[in-house]
Parts: sequence; C-alpha cells; structure tokens
Amino acid sequence: MDEFDIPIFKKTYELYKEFYGLRNSIARQDRYTIWQRCENIILDILENVLWASQMSKLEKLPILEKTSLKLNFLRVFFRLCKEIKVLDTKKYILFEEDINEIGRMLGGWIKSTKA
Repeated sequence: MDEFDIPIFKKTYELYKEFYGLRNSIARQDRYTIWQRCENIILDILENVLWASQMSKLEKLPILEKTSLKLNFLRVFFRLCKEIKVLDTKKYILFEEDINEIGRMLGGWIKSTKA
C-alpha cells in the first residue's frame, strides 16, 4: 500500500498547504507564536499518519491516539486564532471543517485498529 494514497494523509497534506498559503498574510507577532505552533502541530499530525501507516496493528494504536490528542490541541489553537483575530471567521470555519473531517477519519482508523 502506498502511504501517500491514504485519504487522511491527503486531507492533512492539503490542510497544511492551505494553512501555509496564509502565512505571509499573518501579522509578524502572530506568525512566530501561535501560527508557528499550529503549523508544527499540522506537520506532527502528517508525520504521525505516515508513521502509523508503516506500523503493525499493535504499534499503530499509541501513535494514532497521540495523533488524536494533537488534533484536539490544533482545534483549541485554531479557535484561539479566531478569537484573537489572527484568523477571520470564514477561514476558521473552512479549517474547522477540514479538521473535523480528519478527526472522523482518525477516529475510524483508531476504531478499526482496536477491533
């Protein structure tokens, strides 16, 4: 199986590209604080998805659960970005939809790994 064909990988990859595309429109004071933190979390999630795709079923579960926790951190940081006006509401809603879809995919993967 080609790990780049995994839907959750593709969705996370696209999320990063969209997020990265906004980088230069973000105020400098925010770009190197909360924005950088969000960017790092998205990259961690992308890395963990690839990592989990290469592991045995037994090794996969802890990685997926850690990834789920990272996704929850990302949700909180994105909400904070909206509230402190780093992200406008329209962009926040689009990112939130992507994050929710990634969360559903991840939840399904965790469930199937536990079965």
